[in-house]
Amino acid sequence: MIQNCSPESPINTPKLHQPKLTHINRSKNKRIKMGIIGKCVSLTLLALLCFTSSVFTLGVNQPGSSDPFNSHPHHLPIPPVTLPKLPPAKAPIKLPTLPPAKAPIKLPVYPPAKAPIKLPTLPPAKAPIKLPTLPPIKPPVLPPVYPPKYNKTLVAVRGVVYCKACKYAGVNNIKPVKDAVVRLVCKNNKNPVSETKTDTKGYFMLLAPKTVTNYDIKNCRAFLVKSPDAKCSKVSTFNGGYKGSVLKPVLKPGFSSVIIKKFKYGVYNVGPFAFEPTCPK
Repeated sequence: MIQNCSPESPINTPKLHQPKLTHINRSKNKRIKMGIIGKCVSLTLLALLCFTSSVFTLGVNQPGSSDPFNSHPHHLPIPPVTLPKLPPAKAPIKLPTLPPAKAPIKLPVYPPAKAPIKLPTLPPAKAPIKLPTLPPIKPPVLPPVYPPKYNKTLVAVRGVVYCKACKYAGVNNIKPVKDAVVRLVCKNNKNPVSETKTDTKGYFMLLAPKTVTNYDIKNCRAFLVKSPDAKCSKVSTFNGGYKGSVLKPVLKPGFSSVIIKKFKYGVYNVGPFAFEPTCPK
């Protein structure tokens, strides 16, 4: 049985669905196209070979013919072989040169966010308590304070009179002088003067005139006047006995005043006073 391999017979070629070219399968599509072209060429050559073999077979089977092409006068001419028109080969598609892929950017890894701190809900603050407004307090009215009244008293002056030893004339080696005269002079209205004498211990208490009070003592001075002993009669400048001694009030409680003949006297100190002896040369 002769196969129908004439060129007129259509060649069943499968329809190829060309996939979209991508940069991944372009080389694969190219290989597929080349395989299709090779199959078409192979089928054409096979059809030509089949046609040629069929012609030679028909010439050999006729009787009395030695030349299959020229022996029979009524031999049919051989039709020309029509090769299938193949589509022109497409130029290879030049794939675009893609830039090298950049390394993936590594995103920074952040620590997990802490949960927000929930503040405690405080109860609503109470409104401040408004204290009642009191009327201003008036300061108490105190009676005026006056300075204490200074009791006015009379003046009494006390002191001691001594005599220095001849051996130690320049030193305070002294002994009491009896009946030595002491004078008090106050520069007031009439310059009152009062005198007194010492006792056996050299002590004296001189009472100022009643016209002199404790308000006038700043104008009063006490003087050492006279000695009964001729050998010890030179008035010394010791404690102001010669120029006059200032009266100093006694501050000790119980001794600052004295009652004499029902009169109160303020007591003041002077001295002690001293006489210097007349020593032999």
